Amino acid sequence: MENKGRDLAKRVVDAMFDNDPFSQWLGIERVEDGPGHSVLRMTVRREMCNGFGLAHGGITFSLADSALAFASNSHGRKSVSIETSISHTVAARPGDVLTATAVQEHLSNKIANYRVTVTNQNGVVVALFKGTVYRLGGEWEV
Repeated sequence: MENKGRDLAKRVVDAMFDNDPFSQWLGIERVEDGPGHSVLRMTVRREMCNGFGLAHGGITFSLADSALAFASNSHGRKSVSIETSISHTVAARPGDVLTATAVQEHLSNKIANYRVTVTNQNGVVVALFKGTVYRLGGEWEV
């Protein structure tokens, strides 16, 4: 059963990622897809930085939001975020390799909650993200 769930998760995330030019522009690499979780990696580029020379907060938010989207849809039911928040704990800089790990904390018929931790290449937490999704009635056709 676990392989079946992983296979479904991979097919769903394949379909999502193939039609997600923003995540592709970020340079996201999918490290792991699974039921209720997602691990993504990307490198901060110069054009992603703000006037302080640091990664714009929207970059870490976007990485975490993509991990939320992939994790929450991985069960095969279409899901959309209804509430998200982020705490930036350490600045990210150009060249940093960021990894977002999304973990499902609660799953019901209509609502699910996820925690996403974003770390840099040294394992230092740079952001803590939480998201709530609404699970629509439609299934992914993959």
